[in-house]
Amino acid sequence: MLVERGLGVMNVELVSEAYAIAANYLRRSGAIADTLVTDEHLLGIIVKLLHHGEFNKIRLANKAIARFEAETGARAVA
Repeated sequence: MLVERGLGVMNVELVSEAYAIAANYLRRSGAIADTLVTDEHLLGIIVKLLHHGEFNKIRLANKAIARFEAETGARAVA
């Protein structure tokens, strides 16, 4: 467990695994750059979902991917 930026206690392993799944997919699809740098926007989405009660890493990753694509698509159109 870790206190991260005043957001409270969270399961670091769960966040890490969900991020790895989502980031791998988004890198392969070309939605994010293929670098070792953490995408703060994607990480923020995962943390928010976790705080809203999602604790399954696959669902966390899938919901984060969907939200990331929706938000970045909306920004590209606007």
